[in-house]
Amino acid sequence: MNVFCSRFLPPYGDRTVDQMVQAARSGKQNIVEGSEDGKTSTESEIRLLNVARSSVSELRQDYDDFLKARHLKIWTPADKRFQPMQDFTKVHNTLSDYEPYFQKWSAEEMANVGLTLCYQVDAMMNKYLQSLEQTFIKEGGIKERMHKARTDYRRQQDERLAELEHNLPLLQQQLTAAQQEANRWKTAYEDLKQRALNAYYRQQDEIQALKQCLNENGIE
Repeated sequence: MNVFCSRFLPPYGDRTVDQMVQAARSGKQNIVEGSEDGKTSTESEIRLLNVARSSVSELRQDYDDFLKARHLKIWTPADKRFQPMQDFTKVHNTLSDYEPYFQKWSAEEMANVGLTLCYQVDAMMNKYLQSLEQTFIKEGGIKERMHKARTDYRRQQDERLAELEHNLPLLQQQLTAAQQEANRWKTAYEDLKQRALNAYYRQQDEIQALKQCLNENGIE
């Protein structure tokens, strides 16, 4: 942009220079900021990209006015130079791709290239914005999706807590019944054990008594 203005516009007294430079900077800056803000807020990204589109639109109009004011031709598909320019700009998107031509292109060539780039950038942003807006409508922005995720997680935890609290009395009943059953088995075991011990001791006593009786009667 600076090269175009320095080559083809007067250095002083023409507000077009400031307008074009400012529009180019604003478009670039809002695209960068929109991309960065898009990591946390889709809504903010959409807003900044729309601002960028406005800036690019202003720059496009300035190129258009420049060509018309100087009676230079705006290339259309009917012009043989149009398609080669389109093919070039579609696959070259870095400053270094264009620098070799900055001092070679005429005002008409450079303005048409700038005009075409503005149209292409705007078309790409518009397509991307449509995709963002559809996603925003259907799913909400990133903040909205994060809020939904937190809300869904909280709902799941609340449902699980309610389920556990509902099942707790039943589990308590089952535990009480199991303890009662265990106590009954313990009582039966202690009773069986005691009877077995009593029988054992009675038999021991009987054996001792018989041995004593035999000894007393001299029976061997």
